[in-house]
Amino acid sequence: MKNEEADIINKTKKLIDELKSISENNGIGNSPSEYKIITEVFLYKFLNDKFLYEIKNIDENLAKLKKPKSVEKALRKMKQEYNFLLLRLNPDTAKLKIEHLISYLFSHKNDEEFYKLFDETLIDIANFNIDIFSVRTGGKEKIRLFSGISEHITETRKKNNFARAIIDKLVEFSFENLFKQKYDAFAIVFEYLIKDYNKDFGKYAEYYTPNSIARIIARILVKDNEEIRNVTVYDPSAGSGTLVLALAHQIGEENCTIYTQDISQKSNEFLRLNLILNNLVHSLANVVHGNTLTEPSHYNENKTKLAEFNYIVSNPPFKTDFSEYRDELDDDKLRERFFAGVPKIPNKEKDKMAIYLMFIQHIIYSLSKEGKAAIVVPTGFLTAQSGIEKTIRKKLVEDEMIKGIVSMPSNIFATTGTNVSVLFIDKTNKGGKILLVDASKLGQKVKEGKNQKTVLRDEEIERIVETFAKQEVIEDFSVEVTYDQLKEKNYSFSAGQYFEVKIDYVKLTQKKFNNKMKEFSNNLNKYFSEGKELENRIKQLLEENTYGK
Repeated sequence: MKNEEADIINKTKKLIDELKSISENNGIGNSPSEYKIITEVFLYKFLNDKFLYEIKNIDENLAKLKKPKSVEKALRKMKQEYNFLLLRLNPDTAKLKIEHLISYLFSHKNDEEFYKLFDETLIDIANFNIDIFSVRTGGKEKIRLFSGISEHITETRKKNNFARAIIDKLVEFSFENLFKQKYDAFAIVFEYLIKDYNKDFGKYAEYYTPNSIARIIARILVKDNEEIRNVTVYDPSAGSGTLVLALAHQIGEENCTIYTQDISQKSNEFLRLNLILNNLVHSLANVVHGNTLTEPSHYNENKTKLAEFNYIVSNPPFKTDFSEYRDELDDDKLRERFFAGVPKIPNKEKDKMAIYLMFIQHIIYSLSKEGKAAIVVPTGFLTAQSGIEKTIRKKLVEDEMIKGIVSMPSNIFATTGTNVSVLFIDKTNKGGKILLVDASKLGQKVKEGKNQKTVLRDEEIERIVETFAKQEVIEDFSVEVTYDQLKEKNYSFSAGQYFEVKIDYVKLTQKKFNNKMKEFSNNLNKYFSEGKELENRIKQLLEENTYGK
């Protein structure tokens, strides 16, 4: 990482820390509402600075002005020309009125009810840009960009000071240099922004996908420098969007359209922020808040069946209670989609229902004829010898759509001890070889809060990606198998079961061989003798115990 990029990232992290400190000082630190305040304020600042950055690029007079304050001052003097500038803006840039700018708010911060002005400004920005910057529910209601921040402060007398403290921090900082950076910088900033808020992504919550895993998946699905145009990317359990964003960047943001769905409103808010930060505003209309399993929202053009996608990535929830709609999924009308069946409701621990199996089936059903997918699964899925797990693996083998498996190190996710693997599906791999990679011994242990997790080093990430790209066979690390071999091993996808078993041979003279055999014989006689003594002793104890009664 270059020094300039590192400096920008550190300054952005400092802003995030300062905003969190303001929340803490106003009694809402670590509260359920803190994430909304931090993300809304961060996004408002980002949109403000992006607007000024882009508007300079379309007006040569404004382009000559170096400081954002100078640009804002020039804009305030405009009248009719300002509206023409808005019309020329790229659709991916939020359009702001003069009174929406941070400098305008700052100039009014001593107003008697400043907090109301702050809230009204955010809400007006959301309404002014609702057609492009909103996401939707499964029922097609639009979810606006902002809702205001002062409502989260209980005491009215504290609202003004809270809003003033926020605006003071926003004025001091500028995102301008960050716009020149690429995906990796934004990925680091986004991960830092939500790191304290990614522990409870709704009912289906499992864990935040580490950026290292997302990068590995993206580079295996799409090779470096591979040219791809006009493809669709889908995640049916999108969370904050780490997987789809990494893949979109690997493909090229301008060459793909993202489609997502997630049951958690919080996740969708983070995802929207992530898409905006990474120049994927054109995909916001395809972000849906809803239950993928019962109400999938993406259909083909004729609305006759579910849409099929070129690429699908997913880190689905592994286990959760979905008993309230389990029978709804176990319906003959859905048999094609859920071909392997639906987990039964256990008498105890309903929250252990294996919901990830439903997502795997949904993904297979949603893949286009030449589609590719990557799914994070519990490693136990690879070898389960009965039930839905085996039925799914059997279909993947019989229909010849497996590309490979990567088994990850334990604790690769800090919030769960579940061992995970990544299942790669490729419908074009008919009659091809399958690469099984055991990366479970890689990584270094690090402490993250109360948890210990494993972090893959850059060279280890490269090793996994390169091994897959070259289809390399490496002793005790990777093995290439055929579909017939998978059938012979009862459809097991575990690399270890296919590694060659090596036996070390030692040359012995006849004399040494005889001595070894004599030693083994003496040891066996000794063990037999000790065993006989133990047997007699046990009999004696039993007899004594019997007569004692």
